[in-house]
Amino acid sequence: MAHFRFYQASFFLFCILLLPFSFAIRSLSRLPAGGAGADVQLHHLLRFSEAPEYRNGVVCPSYSSSSPTSARDDHYTSICDPSLVHVAMTLDLEYLRGSIAAVHSVLKHASCPENIFFHFITAEFDPVSPRVLTRLVRSTFPSLNFKVYIFREDTVINLISSSIRQALENPLNYARNYLGDILDSCVDRVIYLDSDLVLVDDIYKLWNTILTGNRVIGAPEYCHANFTVYFTKAFWSDPELSQVFAGRTPCYFNTGVMVMDLVRWRAGNYRRRIEKWMEIQKKKRIYELGSLPPFLLVFGGEVEPIDHRWNQHGLGGDNVKGSCRPLHPGPVSLLHWSGKGKPWVRLDAKKPCPLDHLWEPYDLKMRGERDGYQLNQLGSSSSSSLIGWL
Repeated sequence: MAHFRFYQASFFLFCILLLPFSFAIRSLSRLPAGGAGADVQLHHLLRFSEAPEYRNGVVCPSYSSSSPTSARDDHYTSICDPSLVHVAMTLDLEYLRGSIAAVHSVLKHASCPENIFFHFITAEFDPVSPRVLTRLVRSTFPSLNFKVYIFREDTVINLISSSIRQALENPLNYARNYLGDILDSCVDRVIYLDSDLVLVDDIYKLWNTILTGNRVIGAPEYCHANFTVYFTKAFWSDPELSQVFAGRTPCYFNTGVMVMDLVRWRAGNYRRRIEKWMEIQKKKRIYELGSLPPFLLVFGGEVEPIDHRWNQHGLGGDNVKGSCRPLHPGPVSLLHWSGKGKPWVRLDAKKPCPLDHLWEPYDLKMRGERDGYQLNQLGSSSSSSLIGWL
């Protein structure tokens, strides 16, 4: 018996080592009633109000909601439907409230909300399991088209260097590097959004961005910013490293809002290009700011410029104090609380910045005595709606 258990454990470990970048947990249009209870109790988890039902207008293209991907997925929206707009976001306990508000804002202002498909990337070791997060999203947005993926943190953990703010060292911050590997191969284009933002405009306008030439990503650029400060003296004093920008005019851009061509991303193996710079960083410290600098090194000067209205960033202040900041001049389509200060934290502390009140209408957190979320209530849904891909 002891030998059998040893071989059984060895086989299990072997299988774990063969796992890809992520598992996928697919959610159906509706969770069936009944089933096993949840396996963990987290009484501090937030409860959210159910969002309003947002419907398509008459001019929206139809999608194949009746095209099943398997015999039991009879209401599943095909992820490969060409009429869908694909949005990728991370989902974890710390930023859960922000993520829910961001999704709410996207749906509220979309001309065709039923044609949006969300791809949620969850952490392997988050305090709230991906299964529970899936049920929570479904209970808040009953008709949402989405899929939840489990990001294997050991994919990137050994490449992460210390940053000026500990939150920037979270492996989930690097999940955007692996979207080409994580998402289904039929998803050839995606909008990546951070969890600390809200849209106040139709996401279809952003989706319709044309990536000219061979450009892989599009984002608002800020060429007035001092680009040199994003890298250390050790980088700029090394002619071999700094030569990477030869023939380019790089500008700062924020990776919290990007339109990504995943066909070109996969073909050019851009995930590996980013990893190579992270490996250099481990040997010779060439930057201080988490997951952003590798993107600047790979794409700086080769980004499709998008109007600044699509990333009014920096509303969370700097990475140390998180003080209040005003809007940049010009029109606004997206408000982004990048930086240390988050609107839900400041609102709860009764110390909001003026612009935090623009985030508040999208907050679906329940008030009063119902704030405490009982996980066993979520567990009433059947686990048959969750499919793990190995």
